[in-house]
Amino acid sequence: MVVLAASIVSKNGKVLVSRQFVDMSRIRIEGLLAAFPKLIGIGKQHTYIETENVRYVYQPIEALYLLLVTNKQSNILDDLETLRLLSKLVPEYAMSLDEEGICQTAFELIFAFDEVISLGHKENVTVAQVKQYCEMESHEEKLHKLLLQNKIDETKRRMKEEASKIDQMKIEKNRGNKGGFMSSMGSGRIESSFSDMSISSGGGGGFGSGSGFGLTNDIDSFASKSKGRQPSSATAPPKGLGMKLGKNQRANQFLESLKAEGEMIVEDAQQSKLSSHIAAAHQPTDPVTLTAEEKLNVTLKRDGGMSNFDVQGQLSLQILNPEDGLIQVQIEAGGNPGVIFKTHPNMNKELFANENILGLRDPSRPFPTGQTGDAGVGLLKWRMQSADESMVPLTINCWPSVSGNETFVSIEYEASSMFDLRNVVISVPLPALREPPSVRQIDGEWRYDSRNSILEWSILLIDNSNRSGSMEFVVPPADSSSFFPISVRFSATSTYSELKVVNILPLKGGAPPKFSQRTQLITENYQVA
Repeated sequence: MVVLAASIVSKNGKVLVSRQFVDMSRIRIEGLLAAFPKLIGIGKQHTYIETENVRYVYQPIEALYLLLVTNKQSNILDDLETLRLLSKLVPEYAMSLDEEGICQTAFELIFAFDEVISLGHKENVTVAQVKQYCEMESHEEKLHKLLLQNKIDETKRRMKEEASKIDQMKIEKNRGNKGGFMSSMGSGRIESSFSDMSISSGGGGGFGSGSGFGLTNDIDSFASKSKGRQPSSATAPPKGLGMKLGKNQRANQFLESLKAEGEMIVEDAQQSKLSSHIAAAHQPTDPVTLTAEEKLNVTLKRDGGMSNFDVQGQLSLQILNPEDGLIQVQIEAGGNPGVIFKTHPNMNKELFANENILGLRDPSRPFPTGQTGDAGVGLLKWRMQSADESMVPLTINCWPSVSGNETFVSIEYEASSMFDLRNVVISVPLPALREPPSVRQIDGEWRYDSRNSILEWSILLIDNSNRSGSMEFVVPPADSSSFFPISVRFSATSTYSELKVVNILPLKGGAPPKFSQRTQLITENYQVA
């Protein structure tokens, strides 16, 4: 049986919805549907019409026709069964069985038709199954909404509790302080505290930026300060209020209960970003910061071997204070012969070649300064290319094998001892699945992205204790090429160049400014194709 098209047309020949299941031109399908009303006889009992090339199988639905266009080799009994199933689905989705109702739900009908017919052949489904597939309920979305609603309810509850505590504090202070002057002082302290909270949270997630629940953190902070304050200290000078980070006990219990049931909980990215941002803001920042970063581009072959290996690095300088701009940077390279260095055009190339010192051509000119969030000024770039497969920090082997109605996929990784890899994520593309894959064995954790049909294998740290690992999962029958290309992401705190900053040399004399060095290796494009 091959169904060419499923359509809904009016009795005067107007096409309302039509879904084609094989390749055909628009002119042909319009011609076939336009010829259908002319072929319908009056007073005939059968509901099919055969022409030289195609067969029309139709069923009247009030003032409309539900029509299947098939080839003449198709089984008429299967066609009638398909038509009967579609006739049950149309009233389920159409608001009314007229032209307006059909046009308003055209896409819903097309999606339902696709669940019944695939590539011209009928699927073994029922009306209830089609409705379930078309609803596309997301368990992750339900979990996210549940967590969000829990946060909102918890915030409202905490707000009410803190408001009642503040009112109680006012009453106690009014009782303990005789006279209106002290009473007004107590009231002013509370207002000042709220003002301090709004200012301190403005840079890291108040009401307009960062997490949408910044108010909870502010109220938590105020509560912690209020509990530690004695009633007799109402006249003490006000102190700045910090922010209390982290979830409350009730939210933690809720998340732990979900984890115990086997749910995968992803922490709020915005809240994590907010916490790290505020923590970094309270830490002392060095006047001079140098960042050595390497980006790794590797393409491995699925059958073994390597087709591309490229490392590009850069040394960036970040100066906070203008008075620290008149400096030179002395570095030490690791001696890797494959690394080719290239200085910035404004740098003194002879000084770097002879003494490994990075300085401007004009010594009287200071380096530009920038804020903490700026990327800094690029001083030095380098590149390394190699055909030696031993330079690859992480190799991936994927072995799909079909057995019966299942495909068993075994993936293993082997990490080099050169680096300790952090936050490793191996993303394996999968064919379109109705259900998540069945993971039989894994070293680490896994997550299935149903929207993009990707299985993510996560390893927090790869060091000498786990230089190799494996994962095995099962999916329905699929071609081996559907599991490629495999993408890999990771980072490391050491680099191929082994570049180090030895010292900062001040040009105006005096003690050198304090400096810090950051080194990281990240993947830009790492694939197994």
